[in-house]
Amino acid sequence: MKPSLFLSVTVVLLVAVALGACASGKAPAEQAIKAAEEALNASKTEAMKYVPEQYKSVEDALKAAKDNFAKGDYAGATSAATSVAAKAKDLVAAVVAKKNELMKGWEEQSAGLPDMIADIKSRIAVLSKSKKLPKNLDKAKFESAKSGLEEVSKTWDEASQAFKDGSLADAFAKAKDAKAKATEIMSTLGMKVAQAGKG
Repeated sequence: MKPSLFLSVTVVLLVAVALGACASGKAPAEQAIKAAEEALNASKTEAMKYVPEQYKSVEDALKAAKDNFAKGDYAGATSAATSVAAKAKDLVAAVVAKKNELMKGWEEQSAGLPDMIADIKSRIAVLSKSKKLPKNLDKAKFESAKSGLEEVSKTWDEASQAFKDGSLADAFAKAKDAKAKATEIMSTLGMKVAQAGKG
């Protein structure tokens, strides 16, 4: 009986040691995943807004870490979670870079646009009072320019509002569209488009 008792105790001890090893690997893995989640959540809102694809990649990496943990691969989970925490820091830098890029783009597209719109309005007002349209400008083109001006003004207002609301990507896109359309109208009306390229 004694040998079997000794064997039983040995088995129990081995199981206890194994469980202890698992537990000791489990805790660091849990902590690593928690830290990774906190790091990712800290930049989640801005990252989803400015670098959605990069955010999705990091989010998928966090899911992989959790999957490893669920399978009992605590070493793999810890390694993956640590990588996620590092990538989450990279996200912050990527957001800042994207914001700067959009801000620069906004400044370039919005520069001179209000003046372009004012010049087009002035030109249309003059032509509207004129008895005869200039050569190369028929009535259809003129009417198209007038409706185009309304569209440009509306888009520019929306761009300005988006900028005030902090939606840089939307503001930049709308300003770019408005400037392109304004340039097109100026060309149609026979105006100098050189100023459209300023800024």
